[in-house]
Amino acid sequence: MIFDTEKLEAIYARYNRREYVNPDPLQFLYNYEDMSDREIVGLVASGLAYGRVAQILKSVEKVLGRMGRPREFVMTNSERQMRERFTDFKHRFTTGDDMVRMLMGIKGVLEYYGSLESCFLYGCNSDDETLDMAAREFVRKLSKPFDKRNSLLPIPNGKGAFKRIHLYLRWMIRKDAVDPGGWDRVSRSRLIVPLDTHMHRIGLLFGLTRRRQADIRTACEITSGFRRFSPSDAVKYDFSLTRMGIRKDTEVGEMLGTGRGR
Repeated sequence: MIFDTEKLEAIYARYNRREYVNPDPLQFLYNYEDMSDREIVGLVASGLAYGRVAQILKSVEKVLGRMGRPREFVMTNSERQMRERFTDFKHRFTTGDDMVRMLMGIKGVLEYYGSLESCFLYGCNSDDETLDMAAREFVRKLSKPFDKRNSLLPIPNGKGAFKRIHLYLRWMIRKDAVDPGGWDRVSRSRLIVPLDTHMHRIGLLFGLTRRRQADIRTACEITSGFRRFSPSDAVKYDFSLTRMGIRKDTEVGEMLGTGRGR
């Protein structure tokens, strides 16, 4: 199988459907029409999007259940009150302390910028081809209230793929049958593929990269490859290709095996 626009569009039409979202932490965003809530939900859901999907969904549901209306919860609760709420929370390496520190980071950003989108926009440089540097600045601002590693956020100056942050940005910036969007002031043409093991294997299989290390450089190479087929929306095929790869009843599924493991 060789990539061309016609085949990619066929894959997109077949698999980029709401019916294929479950199970995926993205599904939680559909429950929040208010963008002031959805952008917080997206950050929580993407931050917890590592490990087994069943546990991811359980953990996200637990956090959101304790928050009620996310923005109201963040803005009206003190750090002490949040710690009481999440004292027993645990998701693999993530503790209640990690969750509280990220929520306090969100609170600081909201108090200063008004919204997570406005904060992100503040770090965007119109000369940058991708959102890599903007994503790093966004994480720096979220991390400002604490000075130690947080399992929910990447290291701002690290060389990793920033997978979960770029997954979050895909959810927030793109809008179609799957991605709910809402951040209308950021161009989707600058998004970077959320690079996990599954997408890395797709990139290697179809010659979008030769790099064996799943880092931000590789993510950008694969994104650049997809940009040849969809210049204004390079991440357009991310969901449909990974859904297709997860299913065994397709050519890509047979070649790649199963399990995306976001």
